[in-house]
Amino acid sequence: MKKAVISIFSLFCVTAAFAEVSPESKEKPKTKKAPVTAQASDDKKSDEKTDEGKEKKEEGEKGKITFSGYLDTYYMANLNNPASRSNLGTSGLSDGTPTVGNARAFDQKSGQFSLGLIQTKVAYTSDKLDAVADLTFGPNADLGNYGNAIGPLGGNSTALAIKQMYLTYKFSPKFSITAGQFGTHIGYEVIDAPVNYNYSLSNLFNNGPFYHIGAKAQYSFSDKAYLMAGVVNNIDALNDNNKAKAIISQFFFSPATNWNVYINWIGSNEVSAVGKTPSGNFYSLFDLTTTYQITEKFYMGLNAAYGTNKTSGVSPTPKWGGAAIYSNYAFTPVFGLGVRYEYFDNKKGDRAVRNGDGLGTSVNSLTITGNFTLADGHLLLKPEFRLDSYPKVSGSTQKFEDSDGKFTKSSQSTLGLIAIVKF
Repeated sequence: MKKAVISIFSLFCVTAAFAEVSPESKEKPKTKKAPVTAQASDDKKSDEKTDEGKEKKEEGEKGKITFSGYLDTYYMANLNNPASRSNLGTSGLSDGTPTVGNARAFDQKSGQFSLGLIQTKVAYTSDKLDAVADLTFGPNADLGNYGNAIGPLGGNSTALAIKQMYLTYKFSPKFSITAGQFGTHIGYEVIDAPVNYNYSLSNLFNNGPFYHIGAKAQYSFSDKAYLMAGVVNNIDALNDNNKAKAIISQFFFSPATNWNVYINWIGSNEVSAVGKTPSGNFYSLFDLTTTYQITEKFYMGLNAAYGTNKTSGVSPTPKWGGAAIYSNYAFTPVFGLGVRYEYFDNKKGDRAVRNGDGLGTSVNSLTITGNFTLADGHLLLKPEFRLDSYPKVSGSTQKFEDSDGKFTKSSQSTLGLIAIVKF
């Protein structure tokens, strides 16, 4: 692990030493201080969770209507050359049979051309009111809204297409209340592919909440600090499954120019299979995200999280956690390079990161992503390399499948090429 961290640090230093010094001309995201080399980590903290681009706008007498969206498609090659191609990346079936997978949340297919997600977003904005309808379609839309899979009458529901749907009323320039379904405040990354620098998502993102349904209030002390707190239904679900509600909170502050810090938390009284809330059951997740624009071209970020899931009758309390380091460098207005190193610990087995036997484990991941910005910023081409390394388990059942259909691989390397169009 120390060698991996030293290697990452060396890569950062080499990147900075050989980079060009021409001024960066990419678009900037909708944050007060972070340029686009950050691509998006600070957009993560906005209610609308979207990236900036040239947008078609219709002006009204009291506000404006904005249309935006994106689509993405990819090809991912797994260098293990697994014999199977079609399962969904789980660690094992109910009968104990392992499945191939690739330890990813969204880009789960390898050796084939695949679709990602289509977003169509409409937003109304005025001095007092914001309203957002953020609809998504495609495989990643289903995966990102899994808690909405069953409609009130049973079967599949069109709620799967709702990524966000909320309104915000601004009582004053400093105080506002938001109600509806909105993206989570937890973590560094988001579902929206144009916003993240790396295309494949981190394990911290995969194993945290994706969205919330409820209400939250935000008070800005200044342009350098605000506090958000809210009440939501459970975690990643359209409907609540008990009387208790989850509490969310976020404190933002900017200790220096171009340095932003977000301290996040969610706590939820989870339920048992019978739908009642046993005494002592409680899910809690603390999250720290911080970003720093070192120069106009060089950007770094950090995400760290620690979670527990106290369950009645289970001792010790299941827990998990991890940390990810991000670095982006814009060599030219057209080309940039981003590196992410992550360690995620799920040895207690409460989250989805598991080994070939379906037991809790840990994983080290390295992702290197190139970013070509073309067509006046509307087309992003991202070549990407990712290495996932799991501890070897005793016996012959490892995490990944080889070309003979046997689970003999404890690590995998993948190469991908991604195309994203934003409008």
